[in-house]
Amino acid sequence: MGLFILRRLGVMLLTALCLTFIVFWLTNLYPNLEKLAKTQGNFRMSDEAVTSYLTNRGYLEPMPLKFGQWLGVVPGYVNEGSDGKIIARCFSGDTPVEERSRYCGILQGDWGFSTVFKDDVGSLVATRLALTGKLMFFVMLLMVPTALLIGVLAGMREGSKLDRSLSTASILTTATPEYVSGVIFIAVFASSAFGLKWFKGSATSAMESANFENFFLPVLTISLYGMGYIARMTRASMTEVMTAQYIRTARLKGVKFSDIVMKHALRNALIAPFTVIMLQIPWLLNGVVIVETLFNYKGFGWLLVQAASNNDIELLLAVSVVSVVVVLVTQLISDIGYVYLNPRIRIS
Repeated sequence: MGLFILRRLGVMLLTALCLTFIVFWLTNLYPNLEKLAKTQGNFRMSDEAVTSYLTNRGYLEPMPLKFGQWLGVVPGYVNEGSDGKIIARCFSGDTPVEERSRYCGILQGDWGFSTVFKDDVGSLVATRLALTGKLMFFVMLLMVPTALLIGVLAGMREGSKLDRSLSTASILTTATPEYVSGVIFIAVFASSAFGLKWFKGSATSAMESANFENFFLPVLTISLYGMGYIARMTRASMTEVMTAQYIRTARLKGVKFSDIVMKHALRNALIAPFTVIMLQIPWLLNGVVIVETLFNYKGFGWLLVQAASNNDIELLLAVSVVSVVVVLVTQLISDIGYVYLNPRIRIS
């Protein structure tokens, strides 16, 4: 198991490095850099002024060199501007010489400065990631147990009325996009159109203090969409297990049906859904953009939209790196959990 984990960690680090370089290369294409220069300077800047701006700030250096500076393994650039002021990546012009550092990248904890929010990128990402993490926690708390229960109940009695009803409901929840179900929930439960107003349509107040009124609707909207997929996977796995030879043998021996389900079928039926459940975490991290926008909940997805729409290169890179790391870590946990749950893979 230890060798397996080390091998997976090595592959994960190599994959993260390659994906990060691709994102870095795409965000540092010249049209993006030109737009950044005109946004920070003047939209009427001449081509010579744009080139001077980008050259002084190290944007036109070779791509591998810029990537190494961003990682923090290559010394940052030091240039002199047209006005004689020193422009450097790792320090400002008025920083004392003895306090000037040569390396400043993500390995040193320096994620850059947001040109849109005028704040440190690291603190921005940490704050928004914590808000989305809170949303993800409550979504998983509602979605996973409910989906597993629906899938197990449907798979226990294949072809029964209960199975058909639960399967139909699962398909309907998955087939309904979040922006449709979210709008319906707001119209029915959070507006005065139907006279209910049980919940608050905006989840902005949940960023500070989450409660049932301001947080349940976004949690329910996301949970319903992912619930059907997990339930159908659990149902298919449970149906397959219930037709296995050892289950038939247990039935012929007179073992109670509840004991067959709980002691023999359930663990084997949860092997496939476990992988699906772990894959929901990256989707929740980046796929809740619509829900966060709909309910005005400014989390990680909202930050990703702001960074992309405003060409905030440093912020977009940081958000992309966090997304890549979360995806790879969840896949690693999924692989380890799959090996633990499946003795055949563990023994081999």
